[in-house]
Amino acid sequence: MLRGKTIIVTGANSGIGKATAAEMLRCQGRVIMACRNRERAEKAAQEIQQEAGPEQGELVIKLLDLASLKSVRSFCEEIMKEESRIDILINNAGIYQCPYTKSEDGFEMQFAVNHLGHFLLTNLLLDLLKRSAPSRIIVVSSKLYKYGEINFDDLNSEQSYDKAFAYARSKLANLLFTLELSHRLEETGVTVNALTPGIVRTNLGRHVHIPLLMKPLFNLASRAFFKSPEEGAQTSIYLACSPDVEGVQGKCFANCHEEQLLAKATDEEVAKKLWDISEVMVGITT
Repeated sequence: MLRGKTIIVTGANSGIGKATAAEMLRCQGRVIMACRNRERAEKAAQEIQQEAGPEQGELVIKLLDLASLKSVRSFCEEIMKEESRIDILINNAGIYQCPYTKSEDGFEMQFAVNHLGHFLLTNLLLDLLKRSAPSRIIVVSSKLYKYGEINFDDLNSEQSYDKAFAYARSKLANLLFTLELSHRLEETGVTVNALTPGIVRTNLGRHVHIPLLMKPLFNLASRAFFKSPEEGAQTSIYLACSPDVEGVQGKCFANCHEEQLLAKATDEEVAKKLWDISEVMVGITT
């Protein structure tokens, strides 16, 4: 049970995030849905509350646009003023294989939302997480990290852009962020772990073009072979709630078991360099 605990879930209005928020609420937690669109968040909140049953916790909606560093800062300022504690931060929101666009701060959109927005969010909430210890940070990555590379000469994809590669790179960045953050959190009582949820039926692939004639076949195949959002959320829920991972630090999980990562995702030097550059990009001064 999560009675008395406060949980933030980014991207909680759909997919894995919505399923995760519903389970946190069912376990009587105080769940903060951090979402970009209030109308969609309110609709999702009604559905989540209906699913959670009578013995549920408290559900709160707060606006957060991870493509805007200003929005991230405003969200964190509000949290610091209004919340006495954060027990669990679930960095779930993501954008997948969108056409080349830049955020309002001038960053390639997938890198901005999937990595930089969550990087700033986590850093700005760290003091409150430490005061709430023992607390947990959960980072949702993807097995597609395997196809990504961190090119420090073109993090903004201005020299060339491939939407699949850019997504993979942002998910690799999630794992490197988890690695470096785990070192910085030693002896604080705050843990951070990542997960790869597998292939899940969500709206994350809305930018992927599927020929009209193929859509019925694709939909049939997705029902047969893809996880439901509830199934895809199980590892997020496990990392948020299970006593089995108490004190576990800097690992990646899949299907509620520790996952062995490729060397590119455990490179300490690259992780440290990416952290330092990310600080500059989001305007953190230490």
